Amino acid sequence: MKAYRQFRAVAVAGCSLAAIMAANPLAAQDSAPDEEQVSEGEPTDNVIVVRGVRGSIARSVELKKNASTVQDSISALELGVFPDDNVADSLAHITGVAISRTAGGEGQYVSVRGLGPEYTLTTFNGRILATDGASRDFAYDVLPSDVISGADVIKGAEAANTEGAIGGLVNLRSASPFDKLGLNGVARLQGDYNMMSEYAGVKFSGVVSNTFADDTLGVMLGVVLERRKDRTDVAGNDGGWTRNPDPTDESWLWGNAWGGNIDPNGNGVLDPDEYGLIGVGQFRVGSILEEKRRRAFTAKVEWRPTDTFTLTLDGIKTKLDSPQVGFQQSYYTLFAPGRWSNMVIQDGIVTSFDMTNPDPELALNPELLNQTTYRVVDTDLYGANAKWEATDNLTLTADLYRSSSSRYSGGQDSYVVLRMNQPNSASFMLNDSAVPDVQVTFDDGRDLVAGLADGAFGPSDFNTHYFSLGGDNIDDKITGLSFAGDWSTLMGPLDSVLFGVTYTSREKSRELVNNSLTGGADYYSGNYAINVGDLGGNVISRSLALPNFMSGVDATFPRSFLSFDVPGYIDALQAYNGTARPGGGTYDFSAAAPVWNPLQSYRVTEDTLAAYVQANLSGASWSGNVGVRMVNTNTTAQAWDAKILNIIANGAFNYTAVYDDPSEITQDSEYTYFLPSANLSIDLIDDLRLRLSAARTMARPSVETLAPTNTTESVSWGEFTQVYGGNADLKPYQADQFDASLEWYFAPSSIFNVAGFYKYIKNQITTSWEPGIDIGVPGYLFNIIRPINGDHARVKGVEVGLQHLFENGFGVRGQFTRNWSKSYVGDQVRPLEGIAPSVYSLSLLYEKGPLSMAVTADHTDAFTTAINVLGEGYNEEADAITWVTAHISYDITDRISLALDGQNLLDSEQTYSINGNPLLSQGYYRYGRSVKLSASYRF
Repeated sequence: MKAYRQFRAVAVAGCSLAAIMAANPLAAQDSAPDEEQVSEGEPTDNVIVVRGVRGSIARSVELKKNASTVQDSISALELGVFPDDNVADSLAHITGVAISRTAGGEGQYVSVRGLGPEYTLTTFNGRILATDGASRDFAYDVLPSDVISGADVIKGAEAANTEGAIGGLVNLRSASPFDKLGLNGVARLQGDYNMMSEYAGVKFSGVVSNTFADDTLGVMLGVVLERRKDRTDVAGNDGGWTRNPDPTDESWLWGNAWGGNIDPNGNGVLDPDEYGLIGVGQFRVGSILEEKRRRAFTAKVEWRPTDTFTLTLDGIKTKLDSPQVGFQQSYYTLFAPGRWSNMVIQDGIVTSFDMTNPDPELALNPELLNQTTYRVVDTDLYGANAKWEATDNLTLTADLYRSSSSRYSGGQDSYVVLRMNQPNSASFMLNDSAVPDVQVTFDDGRDLVAGLADGAFGPSDFNTHYFSLGGDNIDDKITGLSFAGDWSTLMGPLDSVLFGVTYTSREKSRELVNNSLTGGADYYSGNYAINVGDLGGNVISRSLALPNFMSGVDATFPRSFLSFDVPGYIDALQAYNGTARPGGGTYDFSAAAPVWNPLQSYRVTEDTLAAYVQANLSGASWSGNVGVRMVNTNTTAQAWDAKILNIIANGAFNYTAVYDDPSEITQDSEYTYFLPSANLSIDLIDDLRLRLSAARTMARPSVETLAPTNTTESVSWGEFTQVYGGNADLKPYQADQFDASLEWYFAPSSIFNVAGFYKYIKNQITTSWEPGIDIGVPGYLFNIIRPINGDHARVKGVEVGLQHLFENGFGVRGQFTRNWSKSYVGDQVRPLEGIAPSVYSLSLLYEKGPLSMAVTADHTDAFTTAINVLGEGYNEEADAITWVTAHISYDITDRISLALDGQNLLDSEQTYSINGNPLLSQGYYRYGRSVKLSASYRF
């Protein structure tokens, strides 16, 4: 997604012309309005000010029409008011765009043309945004939509645009005080309510702009304050599925049946009819509660002392405070000899079984799981841009910016389990739902389902168990400097030459703080477990019976469950210090406290120097450009390693690894790429345009995959796997891509377009799986997982889009994208992870006078999220989902408006499975319907 539109007839409301030209020199070549246009009786100097959905669509069509490469755009309905509450949700309406969602159903990550977020680059006014995750993927939930005036999804490539995207480049645009001269502003108050969770929230946003000193100085200020609560009902498989070894399958010769091979006939031998047999290992069900707070402040100052010079200073500062607490039930059903009985097998899957063994080590121990994520993200972007028309034919632009993102959650995330300790008999049966049927009867006559609902269980029914405290501290800092020139040659077909140089320095560090490396997560488990009743205090604090909990799942399992909070639990454990510990000594909480974990910490520095030259060409009925971009990147990655000296068995499925002292690893790498591009636009007849584009593009590996980290944390629960994070020598993705687009502008503000695209991707990054490897730990063989540059991948597809506004006020907008992709690693053909084979949406709207209405359905087909999770051909898939939104607004006066928005009106659930088999459920997320009511005042 790169290349911004050069719109010559319109200066979009909420989008500074100067900012666009500063972000992309291409915009300067065709930016002067042909004529003054006026909308809705509000004349302004050389601008169109159009409010509402129709105005937003009209601007997006105009931007696409005047773009110099293949792209799509969205624009604000008006200053400070975006089409959706979240920018990612708005992008989902664009042809070829799909999104993934976070807690509460809010859009978070963006994929373009089926290619996942790692293939996408996000910029703000042409500047790269720092990210709070371990990768480069920008999380859109950190940025309120109220601070954006528009977004461009650039699918083609041009030499003058920032490199780093294969799927596309998303450029977010901010407003300018010169969009509308004088004093202007809007204030909006919004309330929201979720029908599933019955939670409510409130948001205030405001923006004000003014111009001074004979309209040579402009100032714009904005603020967003939001507080809301979300709930997401969840289910999934923490321990994954167990699959027996399969001697006929080279990818699964060793299997992952760590508790022992599933043995229905009990003969202790792996029989041919037991090859590759699958059974559930561990599953959980519960709800994630989140109280989300957002703050955002924006400012822009533009100084235009002469007609030939513009200086812009701007900045944005946001803070997202969204800690999540998950209260869940967990069932560790992993097979072991003598643990399962009365097994029923269907198509190679154990669909039901009983657990009646009286041995405490083999009985079921239902668990309470508290899982928290402490996510507090600070994102800043500050920059200065100077544009000088040095001569009538030469314009020079300089830009300097600093982007940063930080999140400090080290040691504050938790995965804490309390385990029931009462003898019981249990049975489980898989069904087509996300949760198996569960029946547990305790020897004293209590029933798990009824007892949890009636308050029949208390602290003395539980022991301490798994106690993982972790989290990472991430700092991402990007410094960018660019110098660009636009030389108007007026030499025949050569209109202008764009040239420039950019320097970008990125420093990203991750400090993992947890208690897994020291064995602290198991300090209170196994033989060292403490009866929760002996801890005193109020560890198990309440019984949860959430409204509408898992109402979309047709299965029998507890709908009420006990819960506890981790801070109260920690206080109780610390108060227990000094009590005798089995095996000698006394309990000491400091032995379980989180510490810096060097094995998954890293520091990566990237210094990139890029230079480009691009020739813009035109003729009587055509235009285009040809250019090349040279990119040189130097990478330094620092990480640590520590060998396992010994593994201590603490009990069934409970191990502690003893590590040697860590040693530092430093790797350096360098690469240089030349990225040529060519774009051609031909007006076949009036309003019918053909675009052709060819380019070589690149996308850098995720930052975490550049660091030579590794982890063996899975040893603690008996899965002997070493996972390598990466190494600095991983090469960037490289793609040769071709686009052809036919666009028919058959009416004002209307378009029908058909496009085809093809991408040949080299060095695509995937994972390798090496089972049964001796890594030097006596008595144990390990599976090795590591990222690798695969051979290549092919992606091809078609896009169809339609936008039309009827004179009677009605309108329609639709898009469909279908792609076909394959990844080739050695002699294996695999699906390319994260690519949805098709996405489509349909919007119906009506806007006339003060009334505006719209309803939109966005659909994403099922797609592969991880390959070979149980051997070759057993892939995890995100199942298909349709997301429906609606909007209605009414202008009470010229200044006051009311709006009502509905989200997820079908109450859709996002589910995951293996190969689309509902019996092999991998995950379930339900967000519920929500409505938002807002009032706006304009001045």
